[in-house]
Amino acid sequence: MINTVVIVGPTASGKTSLSIELAKKYGFEIICADSMQIYSQLSISTARPTKDEQSNIPHHLFGSVSVEEEYSVAEYCQNAIRKAKEIDSQNKRVMFCGGTGLYIDSLVNGIDFSSTDSDEKVRTRLEEESRLYGAEYLHDKLKSVDPVSAEKIHPNNVKRVIRALEIFEVCGKPKSVIDIESRETPSEINALYIGVNYKNRQTLYERVEKRVDLMIENGLIDEVREFYKLNPCKTASAAIGCKEIKPYLDGVKSLDECVEELKTATRRYAKRQLTWFCRNDKINWVYPDEQEFDECVEIASQLIENFYGGKS
Repeated sequence: MINTVVIVGPTASGKTSLSIELAKKYGFEIICADSMQIYSQLSISTARPTKDEQSNIPHHLFGSVSVEEEYSVAEYCQNAIRKAKEIDSQNKRVMFCGGTGLYIDSLVNGIDFSSTDSDEKVRTRLEEESRLYGAEYLHDKLKSVDPVSAEKIHPNNVKRVIRALEIFEVCGKPKSVIDIESRETPSEINALYIGVNYKNRQTLYERVEKRVDLMIENGLIDEVREFYKLNPCKTASAAIGCKEIKPYLDGVKSLDECVEELKTATRRYAKRQLTWFCRNDKINWVYPDEQEFDECVEIASQLIENFYGGKS
């Protein structure tokens, strides 16, 4: 069992700053827990920690995959566990930092993906059904074979609906049943969750907008232009920041229009992240809009010292 600290929260909340401060203080090595910061060519659009921010703190899995490669949650968990064991074996402390709830929960809960095989032909057929008959049709289809998963997945989340149907067809049993079975495997991670949140949601949204403006200043347009010269996979193509800027590169919309759409998409993403994380009652929250940064660090430090038995 590996004792780890997991820093979570919505985009633009300040996770990176907190993680780095705590890593400096307690000697953590930081492993990426963000599905887009994994991609090497998406540093600006994903607000990946810069070289200056990383300082002398070892960061792992950040920028480790090309945007041309499909990268699944199963692969992430395998790589993250392997890296965590490597760090732990050197008697160093492990920290995960990121905003992808699915990656984090799958990792911490020790979900076994070995039985959830993929089938490209099945997925392609389901995607075609979605185009022909609509999202509601596909969701009704899921209801008929896996009502538990259908209840949890919104009809508009076509990607997850298709994945649940794919699992049913390939494995011969509902995703909800496989999820239960997968949790029977003991987790190798013992996690202390620390979350960064804002009591005033508008304050978070203002931070989001400032971050987008900074991304533009730092060269987001050029990054997106280079991104589309490659052959990005479906997952990378969904990255917020790329698809919103593309209409400007195509000459379809003005830069101002695209930037506003990017800000809207990022705010909505932050809201979805909070909805996910707020379901987890194990998260210990700090609130930078009500506490000074040093106070947030102190609260987190006390949690860490208690977690590790008072050893700093």
